[in-house]
Amino acid sequence: MNMKSVDYIRKLASEMKPVMAYEKGMDVLSWQKTAKEKLTELLGLPLGACHAHFRITNEAVCDGYTRYDFTFQSEPGYYVPCSLLAPDNADRPLPVAICLQGHSTGMHISLGETKYPKDQELIDGGRDFAIRAVKEGFYAIAMEQRYMGICGSSETGAPACIGSVENAAMPSLLLGRSAIGERVWDVMRLIDVIEEELTPYIDKEKIVLMGNSGGGTVTFYASCMDERIALSMPSCAVCTYDDSIIAMNHCPCNYIPGIRRYFNMGDLGVLIAPRPFVLVCGEEDPIFPLHGVKKSFETIKSAYESIGKSENCHLVIGNGGHRFYPDDAWPVVKELLK
Repeated sequence: MNMKSVDYIRKLASEMKPVMAYEKGMDVLSWQKTAKEKLTELLGLPLGACHAHFRITNEAVCDGYTRYDFTFQSEPGYYVPCSLLAPDNADRPLPVAICLQGHSTGMHISLGETKYPKDQELIDGGRDFAIRAVKEGFYAIAMEQRYMGICGSSETGAPACIGSVENAAMPSLLLGRSAIGERVWDVMRLIDVIEEELTPYIDKEKIVLMGNSGGGTVTFYASCMDERIALSMPSCAVCTYDDSIIAMNHCPCNYIPGIRRYFNMGDLGVLIAPRPFVLVCGEEDPIFPLHGVKKSFETIKSAYESIGKSENCHLVIGNGGHRFYPDDAWPVVKELLK
């Protein structure tokens, strides 16, 4: 009796050692150079260069901060919506947290705003990242990810990349691109904007990137790609491919063609070393299981240990499921950025 096709693929994956896997004892810097070149290729980067055309579209005074909505051009003809929260009475350049939502209804969740019936439930899961960042003394930038929120959600707020008639994350694959690559590119171009437009206010040496679920995924890959990210905090996203996006149904935007042939996720995390890395997960997360998270973290941690920077690599395990754990994670971040 022949097995199901998907079970056959899962069996192949379980027997396949990534050809560019990081092994303990390897020269980290040498491995990073080769691995980053391959990851760049797999993501379909770089995209087209262009002027950012940074433009503030709205300003509002809020409780404890001022909000500036702005857009910038990340590739020719594509503009990224963002909101910057500037803490009141900031008398010196402060760190900034770039905040990425996952498969929610949009970046307004990071801002603690509700637009759709289930938004409050998402916010209650610790996903009002930008609001918390301001309370911790950071500038915060919420960035709308491609195929989500005002960049492509449905009338119900559902992201266009998952379960939609458009199947929006898939056409880019035919062009040698990927949804993750596009989102990573937007983050990298946003950092260009921070350096070019916002450095009088923001400490560009203390750029934090954070996100949950699909936002955590992009946080992870962008941190692998861009060394200007001083601290990386992905949540409920980093796990072995075999235990997560191969083992069960996930949004198509999570998939990068060919990547499992070369790397597992823990291997790629070595690209972040020696920068501070805070991996957040839920003890009972059903879609990024803890045993797979721990496998990935062990690989990443081994690289930090080999270069004498183990104090920069942290695993934060929250008591719950697929959500963010701000009270557990933020103290670690602030200690690392001292």
